[in-house]
Amino acid sequence: MTQTHTVFNQASELVDYDMYLSDPVLNDLIHRHGAAWAAAQLSAYGRFAGSTEGIELARQANDNPPVLHTHDRFGNRIDEVKFHPAYHRLMQAAIDAGIHSMPWATPRPGAHVARAALMYMAFQNEAGHCCPISMTYSVIPALRRQPDLAAQWEKLICSTVYDGSFRPAAAKSGLTVGMGMTEKQGGSDVRANTTRAVPAPTLAAAGTAPGIKPYLLTGHKWFTSAPMSDAFLILAQTEKGVTCFFVPRWRPDGSLNTLRIQRLKDKMGNKSNASSELEFEEALGYIVGDEGRGVATIIEMVNHTRLDCMIGAAALMRQATRQAAHHASGRAAFGKLLIDQPLMASVLADLSLESEAAIRMTMRVAEAYDKSVATADGASNNNSAEAQFKRIASAVSKYWICKRAPMHVAEALECLGGNGYVESGPMPRLFRESPLLGIWEGSGNVICLDVLRAVAKEPETLDAFMAEVEKACGVNRSFDAYVRKLKRYVADLKVKATTADIALSREQGARRLVEQLALALQASLMLQQAHKDVANAFVSSRLGNEGGFAFGSLPSSVKPKTIKTLVDRSR
Repeated sequence: MTQTHTVFNQASELVDYDMYLSDPVLNDLIHRHGAAWAAAQLSAYGRFAGSTEGIELARQANDNPPVLHTHDRFGNRIDEVKFHPAYHRLMQAAIDAGIHSMPWATPRPGAHVARAALMYMAFQNEAGHCCPISMTYSVIPALRRQPDLAAQWEKLICSTVYDGSFRPAAAKSGLTVGMGMTEKQGGSDVRANTTRAVPAPTLAAAGTAPGIKPYLLTGHKWFTSAPMSDAFLILAQTEKGVTCFFVPRWRPDGSLNTLRIQRLKDKMGNKSNASSELEFEEALGYIVGDEGRGVATIIEMVNHTRLDCMIGAAALMRQATRQAAHHASGRAAFGKLLIDQPLMASVLADLSLESEAAIRMTMRVAEAYDKSVATADGASNNNSAEAQFKRIASAVSKYWICKRAPMHVAEALECLGGNGYVESGPMPRLFRESPLLGIWEGSGNVICLDVLRAVAKEPETLDAFMAEVEKACGVNRSFDAYVRKLKRYVADLKVKATTADIALSREQGARRLVEQLALALQASLMLQQAHKDVANAFVSSRLGNEGGFAFGSLPSSVKPKTIKTLVDRSR
């Protein structure tokens, strides 16, 4: 065959690198927040996540999505979802690393931070398998509300052995757990759920601990991810109201529980992860927590999955930034490498700035999870300032980081030009993942209303948040002015709404409030932790109204050496 041309001036694949050791910001945060003891483990997983093998597994898992088999070849109902071997390999690597259980299985200072760093790298490699890993991690605080159930199930949930087989829990060496809350008619309004649960006193609960009373659930869930989990936390109505139930896939007698998978969702992204519509036909379940207090019980799980949403969004931004910088380092135009072109350098620096602020905020919240350790029965230590900070910072950070991710990833994709828009590369998958984390565990409006509720019911949470923000006061005049203005707004907000018009105005302005709180916290953390010039660049571009709306429009006050610092950190 005649050679028509020589291929040159194309960037190489970004492979075979250690996601942990090559990330200076992540290294700083691990040491800053008391998790340096995990450095070797982080590096080991970081090498896998950035390896040719790990990246190829991610591609295969997404190119070969899960398939639902409702019946076997003889016509028996089985409700089994089958996954590509690459998905199982990614699950195995994550569970081997303890991403699903580290803070519970081996509790120590910094465990949530170390685990967050592992999850940060897992999301950069492949986001779909992170869903069951996240739910399995998050179920433990809620499950501990029912000590008898926790005693029976927790050991296998925290096992670092991955067992993807479809068989009863008693025959397995490790388990995963999911959850189902939303229904067709209610969505986020789970109090509108119609799934019913009735006591089943005549049903033998063989294999369960004494005192665990069986219930039968009938109804549906509209969006239940990871349907091959070994058990689920499910919300259902009893005579006392919405109640949380632990529903296993198999009954104690070894028969399949009657959870019917109706179909799998054909999602825009997150292709490797199965998301399903479930129906329950008198499915066996057990109460977790107090009857009629299901939302309060399952919120323990939701709070931890919200932490993972911000981890995931920050991870997508980091990986997108890194891909853009890698491309710009290997491709030239108009006589220079793209990374040396002033305008491209400004774009990469701005992307890096946003990415750094996102992970610094995320790790500060993770540290709060470490410092507000739950009690043995799963209840949070709400008397501590860290618990109060965590309550509102989790919602504020989840909202803002997840809102920033799609526009950030889109800008990074554009840095690759046409190469960023083709499916053979990683950018389309990152882009399709980027809106999802803003939807999961409460979309934007739900999160902002949650912040308003927290301020109204627990005003001390806002005091704890502002105390954290004010730690950086006195080092940047623009930041100080921003905080003074925000404090006046907060003071007005803490005064009870005396008229319907005031209440309406507050609800209409909830997004603006949460955005201002988020930017204040990010700026504070950057001023406390980051290089002085980098922190000042964040303040001037995000708080000082000196920058533009698009990434790459940093204010002229940002010095060329600061841009270079940011670009170097993005690689």
